[in-house]
Amino acid sequence: MYKIMLADDEGIVIDSLKFIIEKEFGGECQIKYAKTGRSVIELAENFRPDIAIMDIQMPGINGIEAMKEIRENNRHVVFIVMSAYDKFDYAKEAIRLGVLEYITKPMEKHKIIAALKKAMSQIDREREKRSNDLLVREKLENVVPIIESGLIYDILLQEHFTEDIDNYRTLLGIEQNYAYMIAVVCGDTQEGNHMTNAVGSSVRIQSHSQEVREALKEGFPGCIVGTVMANKIAVMVPYLGNRMEYNERIALIEKSREMVRSLRRKTDTSFRIGIGSVKGLREVRESYQEALDALVKTTGSVAHADDLPIRCEYEENYPINLEKEIFMRVENGEVNRAMGAAGDFFHWMVDKYPDGVMDIRLKALEFVLWAEHLAYESGGMVYEFSARKDYLPAVMNMGDMQELEHWFVMKIGEASQNVLGKGAEKSSSLIGTAKEYIQANYSKDISLDDVSRRVNISPYYFSKIFKEDTGEGFVEYLTRIRMEKAKELLTTTEYSMKEICSMVGYADPNYFSRSFKKNVGVTPTEYKRE
Repeated sequence: MYKIMLADDEGIVIDSLKFIIEKEFGGECQIKYAKTGRSVIELAENFRPDIAIMDIQMPGINGIEAMKEIRENNRHVVFIVMSAYDKFDYAKEAIRLGVLEYITKPMEKHKIIAALKKAMSQIDREREKRSNDLLVREKLENVVPIIESGLIYDILLQEHFTEDIDNYRTLLGIEQNYAYMIAVVCGDTQEGNHMTNAVGSSVRIQSHSQEVREALKEGFPGCIVGTVMANKIAVMVPYLGNRMEYNERIALIEKSREMVRSLRRKTDTSFRIGIGSVKGLREVRESYQEALDALVKTTGSVAHADDLPIRCEYEENYPINLEKEIFMRVENGEVNRAMGAAGDFFHWMVDKYPDGVMDIRLKALEFVLWAEHLAYESGGMVYEFSARKDYLPAVMNMGDMQELEHWFVMKIGEASQNVLGKGAEKSSSLIGTAKEYIQANYSKDISLDDVSRRVNISPYYFSKIFKEDTGEGFVEYLTRIRMEKAKELLTTTEYSMKEICSMVGYADPNYFSRSFKKNVGVTPTEYKRE
C-alpha cells in the first residue's frame, strides 16, 4: 500500500490525478488531497504520505515552502512536482529538496504513471532496506549479550583471553586499552557485609535479567554486562586512561548509589555494588576481585576499591607492570621474553638503588623462587625439598651486580623453559610408550581406545598428540607397522598367506589382501613372487 497526497488548488487537476492513479494502480494506493499550502502541511503531518504530488503555485504558502515544512517532519516522503511554469529557479530549489520528478503542466498521463512507478520503486527499496536494518538490529540484540557474556567469562576464568581479546574488542567495538570491573550483588536483604538468600534471589533476578541489563547499560554507558552467576553480575566498563581522578570516582560512586535504588524499585530485590580500580585489559580480572573484596570490607551499599586498603600499594614509579610481565611470560613458557623482562627489571633496580645491594639480592631471590613456584604449579618441574639449598649462599657470595644479573636472568629463563619443555617432554614420553605398545601388540585386535587407555589419557587428546608427533593418524600408523611386518614375513619365511594374515593382526585373509594392495600397490602373492 502506498499513501499518496495530492496538492493542487484546481479541483479538475485533483480529479484527473485521482482517476489516473485509481485506474492504473487500483487498491494499491490510498489517496488524500489538499488545495492550499497550509492545509497540505497539516494533512502531511497526520497522513504521513509516501508520495506527494505537489503544485508549486498554491494559495497562501507556495509548494516549495510547503515541501520544506513537510521534509522536516517526514524525510522519507518522495516529492513529484507539477507546475505550469518551467522556471529554472523553481526547478533548482526542487532539486535541492530531493524532488524525484519535475513535470510541467498540462500533465501527460504517461509521464504521471512513469513518475509514480519510479517513486514506488524507490519506496520499495527504502522499505526493504529499513526492514533489513531492523532485522540486523534485532539479531544483534540477541547476539550481543552472548558475545558480552563470553568476554566476561574469559575475563573471570582466563580462558584463552590473550588469543580472544582482539576478537572481542572488534566485535563489541571496544577501542579503550583499560577498564574497571563492577560487581553487582543481589539478595533479599543486606546483613552487615553480605546479602541474605543468595540462591533464592539469583533465581528471582533471572526473570528481571533484561530489565537489569538495560538499567546497567543506561547507567554505565558502553559497559559490557555478563549473565547472572549465582547472585552476582559482572560488568566491565572500558576506560580511556590508566587511572581514575578523584572527582570522577566520587561521581561514579554516587551514580552507583542511584543504580542500587533504581534496581531495587524495578525488581523488589536488594542490591550492592562493588567497583574495582582501573586496569589494563589483560589484568582486568584483578579489578573484579577488588570489587568483591571492597564489598567484604564495608557494610555500605556501594564500595570502591580505591577507598579501601584491600590490595598492596607500591612506591611511586615501581615497575609493577614489568613485574607482572615477567611472571606472565614464565607461566606461558615464553623463555626469551621472560629473560628480557627480567633483565629490564634488574636494570631498573640497579639504576634506582645503586647502593641497595642487599635489597637487590633479596628481590632477585624472591623473583626466582616465585618463578619456580609457577613452574612447579604448571607441572614443569618436579619439587625436591633440598633442590634450592645453595640459592641463598650463591646470591650472597656473588661479587658484583653483573654476576648476580646473569644468575637472576638465567634462573628466570630456566623456569620458563621448564614450563615450555615439560609439556613437550610429557607428550614425547607418552608417544614413546604408545609406540612400544603398538610394536608389541600389532598382531592383536588393538584399537585407539586400547592404546590411549595404556598411556592413561583420553582417546581424543591421544589422537591429537599422536598425529602431531608422528605425522600420521593412529590407524595409518598401525596399518603401516602391520604392512612392514607382513612384507618382512612374505620375503623371509615360508608361512602361508593365512598364517601371515593372522600374525600381523588381520582375521580375514581377503581383507588383509585388499589392505595390502591398497597400501603396497600389489597383492601379497605378487609381492612374494617379485
